[in-house]
Amino acid sequence: MKLTILGGGGFRVPLVYGALLGDRAEGRVTAVTLHDVDAHRLDAVARVLAEQAAGHPDAPRVSVTRDLDEAVRGADFVFSAIRVGGLEGRAADERIALAEGVLGQETVGAGGIAYGLRTVPVAAAIARRIAELAPDAWVINFTNPAGLVTEAMSRVLGDRVIGICDSPVGLGRRVAKALGADPATAWTDYVGLNHLGWLRGLRVGGRDRLPDLLADSEALGSFEEGRLFGPDWLRSLGAIPNEYLHYYYFNRETVRAHQEAQQTRGAFLLAQQAGFYEEMKRPGTPALAAWRRTLAEREATYMAANREAAGAGERDAEPGGYEQVALALMRAVARDERTTLILNVRNRGTLSVLDADAVIEVPCFVDANGAHPVAVDPLPHHATGLVTAVKAVEREVLAAAGSGSLSHAVTAFALHPLVDSVPAARRLADAYRATHAGLAYLRRP
Repeated sequence: MKLTILGGGGFRVPLVYGALLGDRAEGRVTAVTLHDVDAHRLDAVARVLAEQAAGHPDAPRVSVTRDLDEAVRGADFVFSAIRVGGLEGRAADERIALAEGVLGQETVGAGGIAYGLRTVPVAAAIARRIAELAPDAWVINFTNPAGLVTEAMSRVLGDRVIGICDSPVGLGRRVAKALGADPATAWTDYVGLNHLGWLRGLRVGGRDRLPDLLADSEALGSFEEGRLFGPDWLRSLGAIPNEYLHYYYFNRETVRAHQEAQQTRGAFLLAQQAGFYEEMKRPGTPALAAWRRTLAEREATYMAANREAAGAGERDAEPGGYEQVALALMRAVARDERTTLILNVRNRGTLSVLDADAVIEVPCFVDANGAHPVAVDPLPHHATGLVTAVKAVEREVLAAAGSGSLSHAVTAFALHPLVDSVPAARRLADAYRATHAGLAYLRRP
């Protein structure tokens, strides 16, 4: 089975390859094609993968290419993990937003809109090439903003594109652990959009154990979200929010923490990864050791500003992430190994407040025919308001990308709950357009 990874020079690709090395079952991936526009990054990651494969005589063979058509032709699965504009773009997104006094995170608020505006046209073009050259391939989208990009690609590929994120899976695992339950057998009631969802229940043996957790302050303080949001607020919600909702519920404190930080997350990653790829230019560099060292530092500093603002302490170290979700998804589809995963898929009536084609993040039954969203209870009003508002923003981004209208882009910024001013939205749109060559397609009426 052939797997193509778009963005194959990306830093997290070795996580995926490591998961593949652990798969010994029949029908596993035997060939991996890495595609990227940057030849040096491709070479660096290929070196890491070669060291990972040492001692694995049946390791999937790896090839690299900068030709998109060559990469996707004949693929059974395509992972989309591109970053349009690179980390330089992310750092600029953060800087411009914070200068305006609003959040610049890459998937939330102004930064997420800017990233989406330059990513959607590229992702849609890729989807068209896949539809032409590999119509039977399943596309697994990692590219952020994951829900928005998955929806853009679904307009071409339909249900053959599925978005994934490790945040809901990690949240369910942490809640189960806090309750002394087995995450593998507990049912996680989770619903929302990507990076905008709530765990509303955890059923063990047919009983919802979440009320037990909410009543136990010590247990709530034992995991990341409990410390991040605080027991009182979690009890008020009657749910455990995805960690990204900290940007909404504690926006003022988070923006201040980001403004006061020595550097933004994007600027940190830009410098850190530039150092890794520069180190990899030296032929004698132990590739896998350098990558592991860089990864450990990256993971330890994740959402550091939020944790500092909340006094949440150090981040919990956890095994496995989005690569394990991707592997489970591939196994279910390729081998008809039926499983349940929290995924980004088209709504199909699951949430009545959104139309059928809106991509949402919910538990899904997965089999050889793809991912099928599970029926869920309606959202409470406070969550409905956020979900419908952010979906409206995503639709404006899609409209801007499809039409080239700067007006739609401004509307996207202005409608977002974390942008508090129409004039600020106009300034943001103009500043991003002036900074990013990838937004030159946006035109005034």
